[in-house]
Amino acid sequence: MELPRDPFILYSYLNTLLRDRGLDFPELCRDMELPEEEIRESLSKAGIRYDEGRRQFRF
Repeated sequence: MELPRDPFILYSYLNTLLRDRGLDFPELCRDMELPEEEIRESLSKAGIRYDEGRRQFRF
């Protein structure tokens, strides 16, 4: 699966998936075979972090 390269589009895309599937980020990565650490690093460079309590990415 090809993920959006722009971190802000990726942020929106992932939050939509997280909401629609009702999963947390590690579960979503396992389910969709996504590179969790690579995604976290990419979003981190744009100031976006995963909020475990809210189960979403935030600025």
